[in-house]
Order: sequence, then C-alpha cells, then structure tokens
Amino acid sequence: MAAKGSSMSRPVQVHIIGASGRSGNALCRSMQAGFVPVVRDQDKWSATGIDVAARVTDITDAAGLHAALADATHIVCCVHARYAGAVIDAAPADARLIFLGSTRKFTNWPDTHGSGVLAGEAAFLASGRSGVMLHPTMIYGAQGEDNVQRLAALLRRLPIVPLPGGGKALVQPIHQDDVTRAIRAALEHAWNGPQTLVIAGPTALPYADFVRAVASAAGLRRPHVIPVSAGLLMAAANLARCIPRMPKVQPDEIRRLLEDKAFDVRPMQQILGVSPMPLPAGLARTFASQHNS
Repeated sequence: MAAKGSSMSRPVQVHIIGASGRSGNALCRSMQAGFVPVVRDQDKWSATGIDVAARVTDITDAAGLHAALADATHIVCCVHARYAGAVIDAAPADARLIFLGSTRKFTNWPDTHGSGVLAGEAAFLASGRSGVMLHPTMIYGAQGEDNVQRLAALLRRLPIVPLPGGGKALVQPIHQDDVTRAIRAALEHAWNGPQTLVIAGPTALPYADFVRAVASAAGLRRPHVIPVSAGLLMAAANLARCIPRMPKVQPDEIRRLLEDKAFDVRPMQQILGVSPMPLPAGLARTFASQHNS
C-alpha cells in the first residue's frame, strides 16, 4: 500500500489494533500481508490462523501501546472508540489514524456503548490529528457476528415476530465486506485533520422488512410480524433470560427499534469510492459463508 498524499519517507506500516476481533480479523484477511496486528490475547490471534506475528499489549497499557505503535505510519483501531484517546497518546505524531465508531452515537437512548463512541469522537476531533472516525450502522456478515445470525436463530423458534410499532422504524445495515473496503479506502485517502464519516448500506428499510429478508435468506418461512408495545416486549425480554438456549435481547435494543436509523451514503461513495452492496446480496453472501464454514 502506498502512502498516498503523505509526506512520510519511511516505509508504510499499517498497525491494526484489535486484529483478532471481527472487523480487525476481516481487515487482516483482506490485506494478507503488509500489516502489523496489535492484540491483547496471543492465543486468540493464533486461533485466526493468520501467519503474521502479532504485537501483544493491552490498550490500557500506555507504555506497551506506545512501544507497539512506535513504527506505525497508519493505525486502524478496531476496538471500541472509547479508547481513541489512548491510541492518540501512544501513536507517532505523523501517523494517519482510522477509528471505528458507531452510529449508536445518534441514539435518543444513550448507553455506555453510545456514550463511549461520543467520548472517543470528541477526543479525536480535539486532537487535530489527521484521519477519520468511520461510524458504521449495524454490521452483518462478519464471522461470528450476532446481528443477523441471532435474528435468524430467533426466527427459527418464534411462530410470530412481535415488534414495537410493527417494525416500521428504518434500519440500514452494512455488510462486513463493505466495512473492510471502507477502511482500506480510508487508509489511502489524504485526510487533512480529524474527520468523521458514516458508512452504511445503500438504502434504509423498515425493520419488519429486514426481518423478512433475513428469514428468506436463511431459508425460513415468511415471519408473521405483529405490533406490540415496547414496554411489553421489554418485560418479555427480561423473562426470556430464564429460558435455556433462547437468544437474549436486551431492553435497550428493543427501545432503539423505535427510532429510524437512515443515512445518506453519498459522502461515503464520494470520499471513499465505496458503493455498498444491496441487502439481498449481502444476506446471500452471509448465509452462503455460514453454510460453507
């Protein structure tokens, strides 16, 4: 990878923090070589089967992180955005920084996840460092992800699907492959100062239609969606925790199903040159890989 738009004279060194996680693992597999994995757990990294030596440190270990990133020209942080400040403090002064945030920052019901994203974004924007924080919508299609797979597991058990408001609120999920493409494009872009960018699937759709699309891709019967109050569903979710093998749904997840999550992808296309795949194609790829694994 060339350091496009960069004045750096030393060889490009792309350090990937959280390389053994879902997005980090997918990014490493797409690159195959020319990167430095930075992980907390050597055994977990070894289990990925990727034959690249990792640097092992905890992101909360300031000295260890500084040593691991000492020769980095580009840094991709795939761990939670709340750690952006620690990465900024440990990174070389001229390293280009790519962070993964989340559109959870836009929720009307903030939780620790969303608040952490906002704090990390604030630290990055205040740093003046060149790079970008990418804010993906719901990511599906990653190895071991629990969005689409967990929903499919629920659909196999439930004869009906109760949704708050009948599932009319909009969602705009993005496939892991498009997240990976966006990160790689961000590595090539000449960022001037800190910026943020939402990355999402091509179009928003009602959550009920998303549920039906997942069922179809998984080879399941068309689900019967019924509108139920959010309060009743949250009470049912608490009871479901006592049922063995029943996928767990948190009350906050139900509450967030009442708000639209729809975004303009033109900035993503114009700045990164990435046009995300349609949901049917992404779901077909997701379940094909699941059956082949």
